[in-house]
Amino acid sequence: MIISKTPLRISFVGGGSDIKDYYCNNDGGVLSSTIDKYIYVIVKERYDDDIYVSWSKKKEIVKDASSVEHDLVRESLIKAGINKNIEITMLADIPSTGTGLGSSSSLTVGLLNALYTYQGIQVSEKRLAEESCQIEIDILNKPIGKQDQYNAAYGGLRVYRFKKDETVEISKIDLNYNEKLFLGSNLLLHYTGISRDADSVLSDQKKNINSKLNRIKKMVNDVDPLSVELRNNRYDQLGNYLNKNWKLKKELSEKVSTNIIDEMVEKSIESGSMGCKILGAGGGGFLLSYVPREIQNKFRKNMSIYKELPFMLEDLGSRIIFNIK
Repeated sequence: MIISKTPLRISFVGGGSDIKDYYCNNDGGVLSSTIDKYIYVIVKERYDDDIYVSWSKKKEIVKDASSVEHDLVRESLIKAGINKNIEITMLADIPSTGTGLGSSSSLTVGLLNALYTYQGIQVSEKRLAEESCQIEIDILNKPIGKQDQYNAAYGGLRVYRFKKDETVEISKIDLNYNEKLFLGSNLLLHYTGISRDADSVLSDQKKNINSKLNRIKKMVNDVDPLSVELRNNRYDQLGNYLNKNWKLKKELSEKVSTNIIDEMVEKSIESGSMGCKILGAGGGGFLLSYVPREIQNKFRKNMSIYKELPFMLEDLGSRIIFNIK
């Protein structure tokens, strides 16, 4: 039995520039971090030749990988070269879709990590990220970018640069334990109550991308200055960058925000946050707020109508936590 544990992520600035329609002409860049909320994949050998897949909607029992209904599982099995006598179970710390925390890419990375380990094959973070991108973007034609797969594979607080030649440059923002704890404790997540279809929001953004290039460029231009601020422990500046990127993000598509989300953002600012933004494609999911610890009691009281997701920053990417034959 193999169990992989793969983190979800929060993105601070640069979102949208990891989509090929953008970075094929302009280098993209994001600054993001994994968090201590995870997708778990359990892989176990079966005596019979069937493939068993247990997921949130159903339990599948099929004869070969190509017959698996769950698209990410199907393509991961095919990519890893497994076609029989295996059972796969998937578990998540949060709702598995529509949250803006990169759950589908974390699942894909976790699946590949578990399936390769099951065969005794050790693969690099780079390969996990690249093959996850191939599955989601090239094979399944999902209108998404690359950052989630790289976040899930590498983990930590990092800058990812997406180049025109399809390469990805990665640099880690090294904070010691106390610095990471301080930064993470000033970040709060609240659920909008809306689990949306990210593909429809992202498809609309892709359709508008040529007319929105200047907005995305401004978001990318915030990556380096924010990384400098974080490396120099000027964490409060993050609030300003979240606000700026949220305003730019809203201009990418009418589907990014709603009246409910606008009210939630306004309430976060009125309650004392120095900045906030909806994570992921927008339209729902989680609101990330930067709130100094000394006012968090008041902030939480004012935001109590929304469900909070307690979390801390995670320094590791996908890993195997159980491996026994």
